[in-house]
Amino acid sequence: MPLTRRDFAKRSAATGAGVALAGSIGVLGTAPGALGSEPGDTGTGEAGAGGKAGYGPLVADPDGILALPAGFSYRIITRSGETRLESGEYTPSNHDGTAAFEGPRGVTLLVNNHELKGPRADWDHPVPLTDGLVYDPAAAGGCTVVEVHRDGQVAEWVGIAGTSTNCAGGSTPWGTWLTCEESEDRAGEHGMTKDHGYVFEVDPQDRRANRAPRPVKALGRYAHEAVVVDQRRGHLYLTEDASGPNGLFYRWVPPHGFRHGRGRLRTLADDAGVLQAPKCFDSGGRFVDDLSRATRTGTVYGVDWVDVPDRDARTKPVRKQFADGEVTRGRKLEGMWWADGGAYFVCSYAREESPVAHDGQVWFYDPRRRTLTLKVLLGVNRNPGEDGAFDGPDNITVSPYGGLVIAEDGEGVQHLFGATDSGKTYPIARNDLNIGTAGEPEFSEFTGVVFSPDGRTLFANIQEPGIMLAITGPWRRQR
Repeated sequence: MPLTRRDFAKRSAATGAGVALAGSIGVLGTAPGALGSEPGDTGTGEAGAGGKAGYGPLVADPDGILALPAGFSYRIITRSGETRLESGEYTPSNHDGTAAFEGPRGVTLLVNNHELKGPRADWDHPVPLTDGLVYDPAAAGGCTVVEVHRDGQVAEWVGIAGTSTNCAGGSTPWGTWLTCEESEDRAGEHGMTKDHGYVFEVDPQDRRANRAPRPVKALGRYAHEAVVVDQRRGHLYLTEDASGPNGLFYRWVPPHGFRHGRGRLRTLADDAGVLQAPKCFDSGGRFVDDLSRATRTGTVYGVDWVDVPDRDARTKPVRKQFADGEVTRGRKLEGMWWADGGAYFVCSYAREESPVAHDGQVWFYDPRRRTLTLKVLLGVNRNPGEDGAFDGPDNITVSPYGGLVIAEDGEGVQHLFGATDSGKTYPIARNDLNIGTAGEPEFSEFTGVVFSPDGRTLFANIQEPGIMLAITGPWRRQR
């Protein structure tokens, strides 16, 4: 049922700036004038009644990998081309989205995507084609499962192989991983032998469940980035990182009577349920064509949902099936996390699309009110080669210590950074691994940011060459 203007006026009044939502995030970014960090901001300014935000300045790493605040330390869990899988092959490269699950006898199970695009011959360390776990033998991507034991021992094995450009993905409430292909390649394109652009389910607890991988075609074929599950309603929300035109934020509504659980998504018919895209409007009832139009934190949009005509994109990409005025798009829709009864998701930097150029947004979708609220807005980073400001948010997670932790995929220096309930940002880590030259330094993006089930360890990846890190230290509540 469409959301009427009267309904929206009531709901936007209830979710506007300065009104706390339930849960750990609260009024993230809705304080007047909250605009993330500006160049030169160390992130240690006042964060309200709780005192200073963050953990202090970052200390350069003598080993040239990860700068952290004083008192924190890191450990390398996997490193492409150095650590090995149980089968003897090297850990695949290009680490991306990651989830952490509680395994048996104190083991932490980490499912790690590998964003490897195109044919296998293009990569030194593709995901090995493990017997029974291969979708398309021509594709280089997939994901691995990393077992971190209490005594520090690590084991790694393939969860799925033969997929392409596995990006952010997302975990499920029933303990599995949804790995997402950020690709639209069809069989015969770029060396592929099967169509790509799908979501696959991987079970870190049961290797047998991963055999004979089958795409969940009901969730559509497009450049998937991330996915979350609304356990109460059964809906799945998905982001698309694409341009020309910009991608979409999707909702999948399950068929009547469907019940979620381990492996049940792969039993769905290809046309099961309904895949939908949003149509947003402001408090005056005016249609909003792109989320980058919002320039103030606390902005609230009402959301209607429009059915996707052809979710498998047989003749035209899904995002191109809608004419101007039919749906609301977003610039670089990327990481997503379910918390506080809704979905937090990232729109990355925008220039021409936005009345005010910016370096990234974080939105919150409230399914109960059917509203989108802008929670974080990052100002343009004028000096990306200098340490200080943040730009290009990508993977995100909700912190057990309050607020968000965001992985940076911007220009120049790359960080993990936090955002408090009041919109204050602060550094957590900096990538010190220069993969360029001394004259022209280059630093890979951070990915796969996620806390361990007990909240004591923050896992994150440096995408290139592919390093998984475990960060520990004196975590504390960020008020």
